[in-house]
Amino acid sequence: MSQTGPFIRVTTVSAPLKGSFPLDHEGTCKLEMLNYMVCLHEKKQQNSECRDVAKDYFECRMNHGLMDKDEWQKLGYGDTK
Repeated sequence: MSQTGPFIRVTTVSAPLKGSFPLDHEGTCKLEMLNYMVCLHEKKQQNSECRDVAKDYFECRMNHGLMDKDEWQKLGYGDTK
């Protein structure tokens, strides 16, 4: 039984914009993920400088059925080939 009162917070949870996706339990795209993490570390967490590496990671996930295939423009990569 839930209660509400001045000290009880009521939170609402919303789903991600793109929905849920399976985790990479098999490590299929682990190399691409590690490349992205190294890039972030080298660039001091400036993710805009690692866009190409992130795109490679997304491409790997799409090619292996770990996320739905989508147009690059919808994923924020409309300005790249």
